[in-house]
Amino acid sequence: MLTGQYQHKAGVGYFDVNLGLPAYQGYLNKKSLTLGEVFKANGYSTIICGKWHVGQDSLAWPQQRGFEKSYGIIGGASDYFDVKPLPLGQTSYPVTLLKNNVRQHPKDDSYYFTDEIANNAVAFLEEQSKENKPFFLYLAFTAPHWPLQALPKDIAKYKGKYDLGWDSLRQVRFAKQKQLGIIDPNFQLSERDPEVPYWNKLTYDEQQFWKAKMEIYAAMVDNMDQNIGKVFEKLKALKEDDNTLIIFISDNGAQGGYSTYSPLRRTLVRNSGPIGTSGSFDYQEQSWAWLSNTPLRQYKNNYHEGGNSSPFIAWYPKQIKAGTIAKGTAHLIDLAPTFYELAGIAYPHKYNGVISNPLAGKSLLPLLTGKTTEVQRGEPLFWERAGNRAVRKGKWKIVSTYPSLQWELYNIETDRGETKDIASQRPDVVNELSADYFNWAEKTGVVDYERIKPKGVSNIPGDVKK
Repeated sequence: MLTGQYQHKAGVGYFDVNLGLPAYQGYLNKKSLTLGEVFKANGYSTIICGKWHVGQDSLAWPQQRGFEKSYGIIGGASDYFDVKPLPLGQTSYPVTLLKNNVRQHPKDDSYYFTDEIANNAVAFLEEQSKENKPFFLYLAFTAPHWPLQALPKDIAKYKGKYDLGWDSLRQVRFAKQKQLGIIDPNFQLSERDPEVPYWNKLTYDEQQFWKAKMEIYAAMVDNMDQNIGKVFEKLKALKEDDNTLIIFISDNGAQGGYSTYSPLRRTLVRNSGPIGTSGSFDYQEQSWAWLSNTPLRQYKNNYHEGGNSSPFIAWYPKQIKAGTIAKGTAHLIDLAPTFYELAGIAYPHKYNGVISNPLAGKSLLPLLTGKTTEVQRGEPLFWERAGNRAVRKGKWKIVSTYPSLQWELYNIETDRGETKDIASQRPDVVNELSADYFNWAEKTGVVDYERIKPKGVSNIPGDVKK
């Protein structure tokens, strides 16, 4: 998203972990220009608030990659009330909080991180308004990423909202999605996850425990929404709202792979308070993730639709008609060319003496403005992470889940819930898309995961021990 490159091409093929190969060096390479660098070179103020997660070394921090004003964490997550290390497997995950390259050491329980991300964004926008320049703001909230922590006043709003449990609420959400036109009336709901227990088979105490998790999760999303509103109100106060394109997008599907009812439950290193409070460490877990990903199949890290499909909302009244739904397929690599086209910026062939990687995506502007109903891409879309792979070409999608190398095939136009694997019926399509994948992998620097798999990493989705 930050570069318009597939992650391997940018050097971050496996998180911010250096695995000893250029495609897996763990930080953004110089050939992959960030949105901050390109916008700054074209006269924009550049701001980032929130999460970075594409380079731990100080040479790869936001201000070294084009962002003039910055506030947030360098890694992938933090406690919402302090900067103490977080548990990750059997080890601890350090938290580095910076403001304009200066480490911050706020007093424990003196803040709520989601609020601080927005507060700093608002302050930076106020400062920027005096510069008489346009701006680019990358606002990367961490919520509702684990740990589940929220403010009591926000949690109180959701008491009782999840009493029906995940089985019934999944049906309610599915019906609502059809009503809103988000999914086709003929959409076939993905199959039930066999690892998710039936809600009515839980004891009363188990139901109370699980309801609390989702009430806190919802409170975290609510607070993020409040803070998005806070930033938008600032744009209005500065009279910049009508001249600002706003994109809202989630980073991936909800986190599965961890369940009280399976051997995949995480090991807690730190849990010093009741769930939801400062110092506690808990997470949504697979049962509620199954609800969150309605109506799709699978979870974060997996490349079925429930793992790599995300909501995308674009707001720009000058050119985007309100209340419309675009059905075209898009990818994060498309955001950079979209922004540059709208801003009238030519992506540089060379930057600071280094020849730039060409942009991999296509501008979504014709799709967003209603000039076309499909992105005119001309080539497939590809995914790979930790051995999980997928290719999307028109209506066809092949996907395989590590450690299996077997491709599944789905017609996404008629079966986005991925309920019918038709690979055996259409080997011609599988072979074509598989060949496309291996050509792309070779050009992009992707290697067999077994060759680079970090020590201490299990087959549990998303499990990394640093």
